[in-house]
Amino acid sequence: MTSQSDTLPRRAAIAVFLAFALAYFISALLRAVTATLSPVLTDEFSLHARDLGLLAGGYFLGFAAMQLPLGSWLDRHGPKQVILGLLTVAVAGCAVFALAGGFSGLMAARVLMGVGVAACLMAPLTGYRRWFDSGTQLRANSWMLMTGSLGMLASTLPVQWLLPVVGWRALFWGLAALVGVAMAVIAWIVPRWSSLAPQK
Repeated sequence: MTSQSDTLPRRAAIAVFLAFALAYFISALLRAVTATLSPVLTDEFSLHARDLGLLAGGYFLGFAAMQLPLGSWLDRHGPKQVILGLLTVAVAGCAVFALAGGFSGLMAARVLMGVGVAACLMAPLTGYRRWFDSGTQLRANSWMLMTGSLGMLASTLPVQWLLPVVGWRALFWGLAALVGVAMAVIAWIVPRWSSLAPQK
């Protein structure tokens, strides 16, 4: 149960939501973007359908590997520290993807991305449970899911429009920078877990 002293004022709650929502938007975009890039990657690296399937699966492999320790980390360290630590891996994943010279590099990058965004939904949901009142928490949870849907939409036509202009490698450098921006916003806005009273 959340104590009254833990609940954030309305303006601070909105800022915290937007900080986490940006990270979750990017994570959903990274999850789905290889489907849009598949024709380009197939041409450049002579990939087969099985390779494209493995690239999609690599993301989920990294994501799934983090789920067992994630709950313990969130309880012990709080959403801010956990998401910032993991998003560092997501930045590395985007960089590795941008530099990849073949399938193995692409695959390693997808696993790193999956690891890096593994807390982008559970970290905010953990924080909302403490920082938001019950009504705000329910709305925020729903809006987070909507934000994820928008991220997947952004991986389709917007990415197709950008590819001829900047190319897929520059696109992933841009995504790495965008993850860095999300990290800076979270570091600036989201409260520290240790600064709040423990839940009762």
